[in-house]
Amino acid sequence: MLAQFFVGLVAVEHVYILILEMFLWTTPRARKAFGTSIEQAEITKPLAANQGLYNGFLAAGLVWGLIHPNAATGKEVEIFFLTCVLIAALYGGFSAKRSILLVQGLPALIALALVLWL
Repeated sequence: MLAQFFVGLVAVEHVYILILEMFLWTTPRARKAFGTSIEQAEITKPLAANQGLYNGFLAAGLVWGLIHPNAATGKEVEIFFLTCVLIAALYGGFSAKRSILLVQGLPALIALALVLWL
């Protein structure tokens, strides 16, 4: 149950990121979260929407793992998508913004450890 909670938490986080990147990119909230000016946000809006879509795919994969009728297959799906989230967080944390390691990487790492352990 604890593992499923953390997998769900990571999925919800990525739905939130999808919303920020696809629909709210130029708002003050998103600009503060991603450290962009209004000019940068306007110019990068199509790129952000694309990134948001990918975050949505990560969330969808995690939800798929949670609701899969075969628990063993669901666990494998969760492991795959949590690994994808963790790799993306590592890349983003070292190439763009260190806080990504904590905000996205740590929950994914905890969820992955719990899924593997339990």
